[in-house]
Amino acid sequence: MAISMPEPTAVRESENSPVALVRHTWIQVQRLLLRWVRDPVTLLETLIIPCLLLLMLDIVVGSPIQKFTGSDALYGSVPMVALVGALSGSIASGVMLGRERNAGLLARFWVLPVHRASGLASRIVAEGCRIFGGSVVIIAFGMALGFRFQQGPLHTLAFFVLPVLFGLSFATLVIAVAVFTASSGLVESITIVTSLLMFFSTGFVPLLAYPDWIQPIVRNQPMSVAVDAMRALAEGGALARPLSTMLIWSVAAIALFAVPAAIGYRRASRR
Repeated sequence: MAISMPEPTAVRESENSPVALVRHTWIQVQRLLLRWVRDPVTLLETLIIPCLLLLMLDIVVGSPIQKFTGSDALYGSVPMVALVGALSGSIASGVMLGRERNAGLLARFWVLPVHRASGLASRIVAEGCRIFGGSVVIIAFGMALGFRFQQGPLHTLAFFVLPVLFGLSFATLVIAVAVFTASSGLVESITIVTSLLMFFSTGFVPLLAYPDWIQPIVRNQPMSVAVDAMRALAEGGALARPLSTMLIWSVAAIALFAVPAAIGYRRASRR
């Protein structure tokens, strides 16, 4: 009489394997993007308010700036608003992260058989996707107002990359703050910083419109150098100095806040 042998069971993949990291990260990226799309505050901060701001700037200060500089003001305001949208969306995402921590959602994910690094990695990837998508919408709105790319496809591609890099460096800061504080008000207060960066940047008004004593600060602050680099990529002009300075600011912010963000996220998940 033949004895039936049991079929060999499939070897369970380790939850700490690189393959698991990629798969679990992608699953959580989809969760975050779906939740952000359904969240009115995130859509408001990322898309609606930036587009309205761009329209307002074009109507109110567009003509005076063009007379003052001889160049279309959209080449400064479109990059600035794309960056503002990236920063504002990161703050809304940080508030949502704090709510998930307080509700115990991060702790529930921690006890599931998922890769430990996938939680934080998914937020970084999702932030990049959100910033890129928001930038596309804002730039398309700017093109409807008259903004154009004049430097070829490679410069155009780089133009879309810069807001993502700049936004991810700021998102690292927001995540670090969100996982270390129980107060959403502290995360929301970062809006003050983004407002100062916007109003004292070369994307808001030309550098020469500011008093002499503050021009060095305005010229070298993070948003100004990012705006100047994006303006050069779209319209032409000096690119090396603003681009290198922007990269230094972004890399320094990521290097400074990445470790606190990782430590804080781990602590928040284990509570």
